[in-house]
Amino acid sequence: MTEKYDADVAIVGYGPSGVVAALTLAKRGVSTVAFERDRDIYQRARAVTVNDWTMRIFQNLGVDEAVKKDMDPQRALRWQTYDGVELLRIDHPPSTLGVKPRFFNIYQPTMEAQLRECAAEHDRLLDVRYGSEVVALDQDDTGVTVTSKDTVTGETSTTRVRYVLGCDGGSSPTRGQLGVELLGDTLDVMWIVIDCRVKRWWPDRNLLTFWSDKERPVVDISLSQGNHRWELPLEPGESEADFATNEQVWPLLNALGVTEDDVEIHQHAFYRHHTRMAETWRVGRTFLVGDAAHLMPPWAGAGMQTGMRDAFDIGWKLAGVVKGDLDESFLDSYEAERRPNAAMYTNLAVELGRIIKQELSEEEQAALAAPPEDPENPPEPPLIAPPFLVAGWLRGPIGESSIVGRMVPQPEVCNTRGVIARLDDLLGDGFALLGDDVDPATLLTAEEKAEWDALGARYIAVRPQDRHTQGTDELVDLDDVLGPWLRRFDARAVAVRPDKFVAAADVSGLAVPAPVRSKENH
Repeated sequence: MTEKYDADVAIVGYGPSGVVAALTLAKRGVSTVAFERDRDIYQRARAVTVNDWTMRIFQNLGVDEAVKKDMDPQRALRWQTYDGVELLRIDHPPSTLGVKPRFFNIYQPTMEAQLRECAAEHDRLLDVRYGSEVVALDQDDTGVTVTSKDTVTGETSTTRVRYVLGCDGGSSPTRGQLGVELLGDTLDVMWIVIDCRVKRWWPDRNLLTFWSDKERPVVDISLSQGNHRWELPLEPGESEADFATNEQVWPLLNALGVTEDDVEIHQHAFYRHHTRMAETWRVGRTFLVGDAAHLMPPWAGAGMQTGMRDAFDIGWKLAGVVKGDLDESFLDSYEAERRPNAAMYTNLAVELGRIIKQELSEEEQAALAAPPEDPENPPEPPLIAPPFLVAGWLRGPIGESSIVGRMVPQPEVCNTRGVIARLDDLLGDGFALLGDDVDPATLLTAEEKAEWDALGARYIAVRPQDRHTQGTDELVDLDDVLGPWLRRFDARAVAVRPDKFVAAADVSGLAVPAPVRSKENH
């Protein structure tokens, strides 16, 4: 007898990670129920920026234009002392991911509202239950029974699903119910976040500035929609009670040269910096996503974005498994791929924090200011480098000289019917093999092709614009980007995953990657 489910997937928590998971699943035809304890969006702006990788995910979900209209381009990042010495500056070069500009400043409550509006269009597949708190998860071999409680009436109900995503934030009741520990540290220093409405322009307001100082480092950032934020630590002897009102907060801004002619204080809040990660991101059929799985300091602007990338990763994999297109072993690649990336951004945030707090040694400071070894081809700082994977559902070596694990660039291309669009829009949501002026299917053995056929892969020759197309499913590289990129790594063809990362290349073998082995407690 076939078991009946109320939905395929339950999402606990409907913040940025939860709504991206919902969009990813619904777009791929998976029925989803989302439980959100709060009835309204949290109105404090926590995250401040998104970059081209996140925008490429939004593009995949069909929401990039909706959210982009209320974002502002970010010009550059700078770390500067109060006496005007610039310690480090990162200008944003053009993106390879088909997104302009490379970084955006956001106002999080507005972005969340827009994402929820877009998700509401999937009401046939997505049931969002506001004011509903999940109080129990009972897992077995075939699914999960979710018990939820109405926060007003106290009435409880149960929902039967195949899988659960815990997207319920740093305090994550889901993580607690699973008995998963959150390992790491929380710093003792309390920070105050001051959100303001802009009344006039001041010099270089749109440069994201980290005022570096041992005693009072400050984050100074322009948010979109006429908002601006300052973040600074409380000094020893200061407490939240010392800044209970806007009148008490104003001296902090005045000390930075900010007056009531410049801004009006909208709201302020307090928080501590966390560097923590869950000991495991999966227990049975339940997965932890976003802040439920990892917490990082704010210096890399990557906390919210890392969570949304988690959600997209587990979302497309769950959709494939639920629909029977992917083996269940695919789900084991979620933590294998996302944990190293979250750890990388956490470590990066910690190191950037050392700069703003002037904790670098003289040798480290000198190395930071040193010119690149190859001025003609300087390496991109990790904060803005193109995305890459270091583990997971991949075949072949991973490293500087390998194309495996890298995200494929996204130029404008044209199909054989004359339709011009960004690569992803013509590539679709499935697996694809791309060949540099060659049909990639001709580079496969019969067994390899049979495995890719089983995954529904497309085989696409990417032609330069001065050649004829020869088959019915080919693309023309109008910007001459893909061919040179492949040749840079000596590759004639690559296998591209639905998330646009390269899974394999002919230089190390185009066979379908082996499954990522699960942990014992799964």
